[in-house]
Amino acid sequence: MAETPVPERSEPGEPGPGRVVVIGTGLIGTSIALALRARGSEVYLSDRDAAALDVAVQIGAGEALPVGGLGGPADLAVIAVPPAAVAVTLLDAQKRRLAEVYTDVASVKALPLAQAADLGCDLASYVPGHPLAGRERSGPSAARDDLFLGRPWALCPGGRTAPDAVAAVEGLARLCGAMPVTVDAEHHDRSVALVSHAPHVVSAAVAARLTSADDTALGLAGQGVRDVTRIAASDPRLWIGILAANAEPVADVLEAVATDLAVAASLLRDGSEGAATHVADLLLRGNAGRARIPGKHGGDQRSYATVTVVIPDRPGELAMIFQAATIAGVNVEDIAIEHSPGRPLGVLELSVQPEEAAKLADELRARGWSVPG
Repeated sequence: MAETPVPERSEPGEPGPGRVVVIGTGLIGTSIALALRARGSEVYLSDRDAAALDVAVQIGAGEALPVGGLGGPADLAVIAVPPAAVAVTLLDAQKRRLAEVYTDVASVKALPLAQAADLGCDLASYVPGHPLAGRERSGPSAARDDLFLGRPWALCPGGRTAPDAVAAVEGLARLCGAMPVTVDAEHHDRSVALVSHAPHVVSAAVAARLTSADDTALGLAGQGVRDVTRIAASDPRLWIGILAANAEPVADVLEAVATDLAVAASLLRDGSEGAATHVADLLLRGNAGRARIPGKHGGDQRSYATVTVVIPDRPGELAMIFQAATIAGVNVEDIAIEHSPGRPLGVLELSVQPEEAAKLADELRARGWSVPG
């Protein structure tokens, strides 16, 4: 299968939404504002949290929205608030005629859309949206203007959404470097329950086991447990709102996972050879499922070779390794770093095309790095 091309980000000065209001200056709202500002849009920010708003303004995400408004509607308003607050925020913004077109970025879509309809919001100018990007850190200080580069941006227009409103929000997504994808709201919620929301709960459940771990167990922690628990570091307050808004689809996935785990636990306690075979079936299904996750640029996953390098934990080492890769003419497809507990060393894993692994390893060895194998 051919790779899906990553959309090119617009250069500063290219046409985009002339004036945009961003309501909510958390990670996503501020990242959108930064991306738009970098592309020449005029951005105004609003947030009930004065401290968050001040940080967003200070880092250059835009100007604070004047109390009396802009004197006329902006081209677009982005509502970056928790799912349960989207509809009331939309209603307030529409009553104030803040913009011609409205979108939101909540990770749940059916609930805000239904609530907006119940409140009597103008659904023709509202395009429910969800950029599938984020970080473990939250708040405006964690925002980045490249957060959405190459990422899917779900658009879930309702039956009454005007085509020009959809086109405007598609333009917003592309301007931020994302790939707009149109999907039904309920289908979206079931999908993100499977690929985002339930995995977060599973990650938290594994991480919760570590609260009672002794120092010996924690000292043995390797990259595996770090990978599994990485997303468990996210803000619990944010996730409570997300899970509550998508409760049924998430519960369905968690029940299915719990069944698999309960069966595996029972079989492991059984200890027979046949039981081990059944557990192996779960592991094989895991391999198959993992292989279905799209790879680089949304294409099929590829098998890369791994070049392992032992590096000192000191400034400049990574830069010199990447320079060596450049000299060798090798593209590094992905990287991972694992630090050695109690030692000023790290193990760097460089994923490259299989036919280029030996060339990169030779170049690194010639420059003095320890490359096992």
